[in-house]
Amino acid sequence: MNTKRLIPDSFTCANLLCGAVATFMATQNAFVWAFALILLGAFFDFFDGMTARALGVGNKMGIELDSLADDITFGLAPAMALSCYLRPLIGWWSLLVLAMAAFSALRLAKFNLDERQTSSFIGLATPANAIFWASLCCMPYQMMTAVWMPWVLVAISWLSCYLLLAEIPFFSLKFHNLTWHDNADKFMFLIGALVLVVFCIFEAIRYQHIEFGLAAGAGVILWYVTLNLLLSVEHR
Repeated sequence: MNTKRLIPDSFTCANLLCGAVATFMATQNAFVWAFALILLGAFFDFFDGMTARALGVGNKMGIELDSLADDITFGLAPAMALSCYLRPLIGWWSLLVLAMAAFSALRLAKFNLDERQTSSFIGLATPANAIFWASLCCMPYQMMTAVWMPWVLVAISWLSCYLLLAEIPFFSLKFHNLTWHDNADKFMFLIGALVLVVFCIFEAIRYQHIEFGLAAGAGVILWYVTLNLLLSVEHR
């Protein structure tokens, strides 16, 4: 057996374990921990593919294992976090948002078969969707002041299901060079993301609520989606 192949597979399994524990934390209403574990899973997800390419040990088993791990960490875990977050507000209707786990699985299967998605994405990537929802679930219930707000989140969760499979181009953050001409969209995203993160940190310090700082994750992904939609309309 090629022992080198164990290295990227170990990162993939670490990603899966982060997703499993994040799902458990969500059931305990420990949403900050769930968010942190999803971020850690994204870290491992980045390195499994990178190490596989660097070591030249990419294989079909690794691809399948990666998709299985991703559906736990970026499909089931954020869907469970949102469901558990909404349950005190809307009861068992909160199960409606678990559809995200199924649509995430479809997104990952589509990605494995779609040869167009080598340097960019067609549809919203599952890690981005997961970070958005896990971050949003860290917000205190005091923010849900109106009775209709939980239902808005349910509706947005179904919108995100659509975006996962939509034939809409989304740029990746892979840089082949650092020129503005070739990477204008990425630079605009990074500048906007930096502004949002700084703003959320200042708000967290101002109001002494760590949740406002964690909301930066949702804000950054919302900016990413908005920018891609604008660019998609512009290029038509």
